[in-house]
Amino acid sequence: MSVKLRLQRKGRKKKPFYHIVAADTRAPRDGKFIEKVGTYNPMTSPATIDLDRDKALKWLENGALPSDTVRAILKFKGVLYRRHLLRGVRKEALTQEEADQKYKDFMEAKESKIAERFEKTAQEKRDFHISIFGKAPEKPAPEPEASEEE
Repeated sequence: MSVKLRLQRKGRKKKPFYHIVAADTRAPRDGKFIEKVGTYNPMTSPATIDLDRDKALKWLENGALPSDTVRAILKFKGVLYRRHLLRGVRKEALTQEEADQKYKDFMEAKESKIAERFEKTAQEKRDFHISIFGKAPEKPAPEPEASEEE
């Protein structure tokens, strides 16, 4: 039985939402799967990806082949880089501590880039609202918590 990491479409018409799953290659796209690894929502700006990196790495180590889109997601989330480092540890080119440090540095740089992208998108939304309405949208005030007084 060969296993693929692939997308399983959910959501409604013209509003796609995907589950990233490990499935038998013979199973239909939206059919039976072995394990859910994460989710991918391309409708948000930027796209929202929730991935269990350890599960994905485990499946890759066990021989699962990712589809093209899932490979891009795994690369974006650093799973393929971690696999590359672990392969270097197995070949004794790196120690486990060196590999962990390289992965940690890589993920910190990646997270800062993602945070900058979210901030840039938020700023573009504010600029758009200012150009249309003349002011930035107001954030709704948080509702006070109900206290039980008797």
